Amino acid sequence: MAVLRLGVLSSHGGSNLQAIIDACKEGRLHARCCVVISNNSGSMALQRAKNEGVPNYHLSGKTHLSSQQLDQAIRDTLEKHRVNLVVLAGYMKLLGPLTVSHYQGRILNIHPGLLPRFGGKGMHGDKVHKAVLASGDGVTGVTIHLADEAYDHGPIIAQTQVPVFKDDSVESLRGRVLKREHEFYVETLQRIAEGDIELSGL
Repeated sequence: MAVLRLGVLSSHGGSNLQAIIDACKEGRLHARCCVVISNNSGSMALQRAKNEGVPNYHLSGKTHLSSQQLDQAIRDTLEKHRVNLVVLAGYMKLLGPLTVSHYQGRILNIHPGLLPRFGGKGMHGDKVHKAVLASGDGVTGVTIHLADEAYDHGPIIAQTQVPVFKDDSVESLRGRVLKREHEFYVETLQRIAEGDIELSGL
């Protein structure tokens, strides 16, 4: 069983990143977090990486003038750290064509809902939970899919359901879904490490 070499991209809190790092340290995930990239210089994700001694970079429109330069910098940084699986963990930007083509079939994204419902541009975080509550659905969940150059697009590789209760608020539903996200990302990555889920190029 080969060790997954993960490159994690995150824009804000990085709680899924922390769950992955913890699972690696505890031996529950046969992987190594090799690099963290954020488009937000003040993100908690970068701070978490620093706290754990993981190489980390702020790469954004502020560090690179053109989208092409930024795309190349992201790809080159992942390559420099010999990443073989890219993990998007609350990353709010689309990846560019260079990075997507280089890591095609090896870029994972996590979504706090059951795609294809409640997905697409602008549908993230509490917007998803508000839409779920407004729909009256009795279940929501977490989706992990292969990412491409469109929001919440690409083949679904794993989904899990989370119950919605009648007295749920956005806050209570968010907490329940996020807790499952932390578990489910690690579970799914371990299934990839074990070969239970096969990805091209790994």
